[in-house]
Parts: sequence; C-alpha cells; structure tokens
Amino acid sequence: MSISADPAITLYGTPLSGHAHRVEAFLNILGLPYRYVEANAEVRRSESFLALNPFGQIPVLVDGDLVLPDSVAILVYLADRYDGSGLWNPKVPEEAAQVQRWLSIAAGDLRFGPALARILTLWGGAGSLTDAQRVAERVLRFMDSHLDGRYWLAAVRPTIADIACYAYVARAPEGRIPLDPYPAVRRWLERVEAIPALPPMPQSAIPQTA
Repeated sequence: MSISADPAITLYGTPLSGHAHRVEAFLNILGLPYRYVEANAEVRRSESFLALNPFGQIPVLVDGDLVLPDSVAILVYLADRYDGSGLWNPKVPEEAAQVQRWLSIAAGDLRFGPALARILTLWGGAGSLTDAQRVAERVLRFMDSHLDGRYWLAAVRPTIADIACYAYVARAPEGRIPLDPYPAVRRWLERVEAIPALPPMPQSAIPQTA
C-alpha cells in the first residue's frame, strides 16, 4: 500500500474479499496513495456506509468528490483516470472487446462459480455448493483452454481483465475446487502474482467444513 499524509483516495474493503482485492491490487500496481478502511459487516450496515453504497456492499472507492462502488467499475475508472500508458484498459477495438468480455466473466461465471463456492464453504449462506462448483469447473475448463498458448486473458500483456479474474481463481480451492486439472490456469496465476506491486490474494485462515 502506498501511504501519504492525506491521500485523496479511500478504499473500503475487507482483506478476504476478492472484489476488494481487485481494487487494492490495481491501486498498488499504479502506485497510487490511498487509505484503506476495513468495512466489516457491522460497518456495512451503518448509515455512513449506506450513504456511500445503499446496497451495503464492498468495495467502495472514494476519490475526492467521486464515490464509486463496484469493483469492475472501479478498475475501469482507475485505468482510464490514472494509467497514462493506456495499456491496462486498451482502446484498440479488438483488445477492448476482449477486456470487456473477461470483465463480464469476472462479474458473472466467476462470481457465481468459484466465488460463491468459496463463500458457501467458508461462511455458509443461501445457495447450492454443488451448483457453484459446477459453474466453477465449467469456467475453469474454458479459461484453461483459452490460456493454452497465451500468457494473458485479453491481450499480449496484462490488463484489468487479468486483475479482475485473478483473486477468485487463485482461491478456488477454498471452495473445494482443485486447480490441478488446469495447468494453463496455474501458469497464468503465477504470471499474475509476478506483476510488480501486486499483492497475492490472502488465504483464509477459516477452517473449511468437511
């Protein structure tokens, strides 16, 4: 985390949230100073937090007068606002379309597959673990095939698509989804974790139920 006396950017999240990790990782990659506010369930029910995001969800980014929920929207904003190279969210039509495709996968299949399986395994809640694992296995098979012969998801270099998809794939085993059958995905995870300044997604210390 880049620290300054009074950073303009504040990120509300929790360490084990893959959605919040996406934003934290990208802030670090861009070298932007920010303040991190841990927003646990109690904080997210507070009036002050609900004023930032009426849905009570993390992450939320505050940048000056801008208040922006939703991890994918935040990644797009940060890339367009602060990445002078223009490489993290490319504007070449073919690459831009591929980035958008993988951002949609991050918000869809990854959310309802490995992310949901992890939530149900670690914390419980409504939903079918079997269904979530089935979705996860389908998307991981697709990712493995897509990454066979490729280094990155959307372009010849890393983009926000890779950042968006990383966390919940990396911690898929916490949802009882092994990564052994997906060698191309595992090599991609190693490349993502080698990106300078990117912090690995933390492993949960919460015991998994049998």
